[in-house]
Amino acid sequence: MKLHILTGSGCRLALLVLAVPGFVAAERHTLASTPKTVHWGYYDAAKAPVLRIRPGDTVEVRTAMIDTPEALERVGVAPGQIDAASREIHRTVKDKGPGPHILTGPIFVEGAEPGDVLEVHIESIRLGLPYALNLFLPGLGALPEEFPYEYRKLIPLDEKRMVARFAPGVEIPLRPFFGSMGVAPPGDLGRVDSAPPWVHAGNLDNKEMVAGTTLYIPVHAKGALFSVGDAHAAQGNGEVCVTALETVLSGVFRFNVRKGPRRLWPRAETPTHLMTMGFDESLDTAMKIALREMIGVIVERFKLSREDAYVLASDAVDFSITQVVDGKRGVHAMLPKSLFVGR
Repeated sequence: MKLHILTGSGCRLALLVLAVPGFVAAERHTLASTPKTVHWGYYDAAKAPVLRIRPGDTVEVRTAMIDTPEALERVGVAPGQIDAASREIHRTVKDKGPGPHILTGPIFVEGAEPGDVLEVHIESIRLGLPYALNLFLPGLGALPEEFPYEYRKLIPLDEKRMVARFAPGVEIPLRPFFGSMGVAPPGDLGRVDSAPPWVHAGNLDNKEMVAGTTLYIPVHAKGALFSVGDAHAAQGNGEVCVTALETVLSGVFRFNVRKGPRRLWPRAETPTHLMTMGFDESLDTAMKIALREMIGVIVERFKLSREDAYVLASDAVDFSITQVVDGKRGVHAMLPKSLFVGR
């Protein structure tokens, strides 16, 4: 232990500095999206990491735009307003998987092993562009038989007022979040399509994942190998036309590794709610997964019986359709933390 005495202006301040053997201060990293730091359309345990960090470190990540510069120009974006990094990625990246998402990473978190849980706290999110794009394509979305063609809509974003100017007299409040946040899937699966969410999280498209939220993802590969992308300025539950307000975001993430009970499905905690999720081709099955996970959360965290947890879920938990357009349907369950007085 070192004791430093600082004097000045007639006062004395004692500052204690405790030297802890082996202590390493948390570091802050910056990870830009470039052709060398992104992977396109897949999650894969064999993908080499682009950054290595320790638990407790934070990483600021800037994402890339999902649509091509040419398409953006066709709907009225001035060439100078097109994100330069996104332009370079679309021009040079040729190794693409089956999905549409440009993902930044992977980030290797030291100490993360299969069976652990990666804790991803979203410290902040800020807009990276003054516009967003919505689009739908033939054969996709919730009503492909009624909209069997391609359509794009450019939507200005007002960062000062935090609204999207959708149309004259129509404004959408902005709640920016990252549609895809995930780790490497089990290694024996190889490349996994970036579109369907699953046990590795991935393309959750969950609008509740705003700043202040912590996402808990089961780890399937050494280092976890976290990647992020699919930046949204706002979205409605369901994401029915297949896209949200697609844009570029910068986010600051703090990572930790939890040892303990093995988890199967991702969970989250927002500033106001505990959240569980379910994903399956069947909406009914996705609902049951989210419900079983929520019962487990209530039993584990608040020590209620399984029967009371089931009843509480019926009384106070909201179940919402996260999205219906990603191959696997998503359901998320939201439990208000305010219910638990003194717990």
